[in-house]
Amino acid sequence: MNVDARTATHTSPTRGAGAAGETVTRLADERLGVGAAASTALRRATDRVVAFFSAITRWLGETVTAAGWLLVGALVVGVIGWWAFGLVEAAVIAVVAGVLLLTSVPFLLIAAGLEVRLELDRDRVVAGSEVGAHLHIRNGSARLSPPGVLDVPVGDGLVEAEIPLLLGAAEHVQPLTIVAPRRGVITVGPMTIARGDPIGILRREVSWPQIERIHVHPVTASIPSTSAGTVRDVDGVATTRIVDEDLEFHGFREYVPGDSMRHVHWKSTAKADKLMVRQYEEARRATIAVLLDVRADEYGEGEQADVAFELAVSAAASLAAQGLRDGREVQFVVDAGVGERGRRRTTSITTLPTHHRTALLDATCLLERHADAQRIDDVARLVADTFPTTTLAFSVTGKAIELDRIRKTAFALPLGARSATVRCDPGAEPTLRSAGGMTIITIGALDDLGRLIARGALS
Repeated sequence: MNVDARTATHTSPTRGAGAAGETVTRLADERLGVGAAASTALRRATDRVVAFFSAITRWLGETVTAAGWLLVGALVVGVIGWWAFGLVEAAVIAVVAGVLLLTSVPFLLIAAGLEVRLELDRDRVVAGSEVGAHLHIRNGSARLSPPGVLDVPVGDGLVEAEIPLLLGAAEHVQPLTIVAPRRGVITVGPMTIARGDPIGILRREVSWPQIERIHVHPVTASIPSTSAGTVRDVDGVATTRIVDEDLEFHGFREYVPGDSMRHVHWKSTAKADKLMVRQYEEARRATIAVLLDVRADEYGEGEQADVAFELAVSAAASLAAQGLRDGREVQFVVDAGVGERGRRRTTSITTLPTHHRTALLDATCLLERHADAQRIDDVARLVADTFPTTTLAFSVTGKAIELDRIRKTAFALPLGARSATVRCDPGAEPTLRSAGGMTIITIGALDDLGRLIARGALS
């Protein structure tokens, strides 16, 4: 009857459904509402219970060691043996296990109030250097904090820092030394500390999420300026734009208010009987392109290939950095990392940031060799298309590159640009060869680059 009344209400109410019918329907809805509320409350209570026991299970798994579970088992067996069989030995085992478990519990609280902060002396260094750091440790609680060991992940390794006994609110500064042997980015952190009882029954790990990064720059060498005077700085290439100040003389014009008096040409002024000033053609600033070969097979195999590639990165970075010091526009170009499968239809290059020396060196920290990188002559063709005004180009590659590919690279660069190929062969005798419009510089160490350029590698 109640079901019929409820159904009638949800469809179309019948005539004559008086007060009684309305009363029945209301009672049915109330019963349905009470049932739904009870079901919801039961479901929520069940979820809470499940979440509680899940948290307990997770906590036990993270806290209780193998020795701890052994003691728990001994406690259970001891209680059963004493209760069921009256064995005194079982009672002794249960008591000992229980005492050990209870005495280990306070050790779980000793790291709760610790505050740890890492401070680096610097976040940019040169490969082969060391970075000083300080761990600021504070006991933020009123409880005594016993000694411990703080684990500090450094790259793929781990540095352990000793934490002394700390009274409530006490602070301690622990110095650290981080070694940066190779170019790259070193991630430091997050820091963790594991505390537990002396016999290893319970163990608690506390972590601090702070992460610091150290950019390890490639070693760079001092090389001669890439602009030997003003002639090379402008390379003799002028634009059609007429300006009032530059290096390329254009002609004379009549003086107008605001012109600098140092540009007045007095001889022409005397002839024209009015002030005449010099005009200049805006000279085009030289653009340097540094092409770094990142194709793996050009550097050989094994550890020697790694050494050769690091030498190449250092050489390329040195050339680009010197160009920036000379005030030139610098393009540091590498393969964009498109694989062979994708390269069947497209090729691409990537330019590293060169607005500042630090930004450039930061970017070089991430350079790696790739087996499927495009060859350096293909990179040179894209450079010619993208930067046609390049006036000076360096192609830096490995010892395994073929002479034919060096030739293709040199002739693929923009027409009129002076170019040189730098072959990196660790331990090799430095040589300088010029033939057929090509300049090939072979270096066995980074210092060789500066000496060979000083001997006229760019002449």
